[in-house]
Amino acid sequence: MKKLFLCLLLLASGLAHSARAYGPDGHKIIGAIADQKLAGTPAGARVTQLLDGYTLEEASIMADPIKQWDKPGIDNPKVQKYFSSHPKIAEQLRAFWKANPPTTDEKSPVPSHHWFHYTDVPLVGEAKYGAGKVGRSQWDIVHTMRYCIAVLQGKEPEKNAQNHPADPAHHARPLRRRHPPAAPCRRAYFDAKGQPVDPERGGESFPDEGGNSLRLKLTRDVVPRKKDPRLHSFWDADTVYANLPRFPDTMPKEERQAKMDAAEKELSTRLAQEEPKNWRLPAELPLTDYPETWANEVLPLARQARARLRYQNVAPKLDHEKMVGDGEMVDEPTKDGLSYSKWSARMVQQELQLAGWRLADLLERALAPNESTPSPSPAAPAPR
Repeated sequence: MKKLFLCLLLLASGLAHSARAYGPDGHKIIGAIADQKLAGTPAGARVTQLLDGYTLEEASIMADPIKQWDKPGIDNPKVQKYFSSHPKIAEQLRAFWKANPPTTDEKSPVPSHHWFHYTDVPLVGEAKYGAGKVGRSQWDIVHTMRYCIAVLQGKEPEKNAQNHPADPAHHARPLRRRHPPAAPCRRAYFDAKGQPVDPERGGESFPDEGGNSLRLKLTRDVVPRKKDPRLHSFWDADTVYANLPRFPDTMPKEERQAKMDAAEKELSTRLAQEEPKNWRLPAELPLTDYPETWANEVLPLARQARARLRYQNVAPKLDHEKMVGDGEMVDEPTKDGLSYSKWSARMVQQELQLAGWRLADLLERALAPNESTPSPSPAAPAPR
């Protein structure tokens, strides 16, 4: 039961992450869409049971607070208060963090819980997830989701050799994340001269950390900005907020939050009622193959998101004991005449909707009685 909860949380948190690395508002919208699609169904009731009464909308953002435990540690009194209204869930999440502690050692045999959030497929060329090794790992978001789906199907035991359940918040998240083109699935690499390179071909290269080391300069943007956003944070938050009303900075905080919540609810309701185009995957495709298929789907869009920009002033730079490709990206004129902000907002709304519908469909299939017959699943280490 513990493993089922954690895997469900990973999926709820996961499809949103896998969707495209949104911030909490994007994750919540995806979870809310799935909640509405599953309302009144046996799968919906099972989800409520496994999440101990939490909704997918609420579960979709549980993975982010866990990151905040890294500095104080799980024995800190403030950390102990997290999820205190659901003590069993709080216990499982702390056990998950303890089994997958943060580390800067990329070769550590014990995975960091941060690794389950992403995969960094190089954007140079047309390579798919399975076509190389750089940026992929046995602990990345694709492998994590694949494993969690198998657990929900009953094809992997709830207890593994490590006896530590996978975090459900994470599982919900990879689903959410599969659908912002700039982040969890994709990364650019640069040589010492600041030129994009393919790291699979060997030689020294410097990653952009999923867009975290690149500043976005939007010369055609009508939105006033105090400073240039990082490419990653732009896709994480700005693209989502562009689909919601803008409220004056002078509005009281409580009123602003209430209006934002209402706007998000209105948007998620509309996206849940309108069926997106081409959202279904082939009927014969095993559920455990969905994560890699989603990763491959998002790569062309990620490349398109970069193609609409121009790199400038990129150079190697030391960042937290690691060399990265640091620089800027500038928007370029395009044939469709759309500004980068307008184009990205349109793409993200489509991806939010797609992720919500797919999360609901995946859970309905994975939790269906006829899907739970034990059988071997693709080899993938279990999140500890």
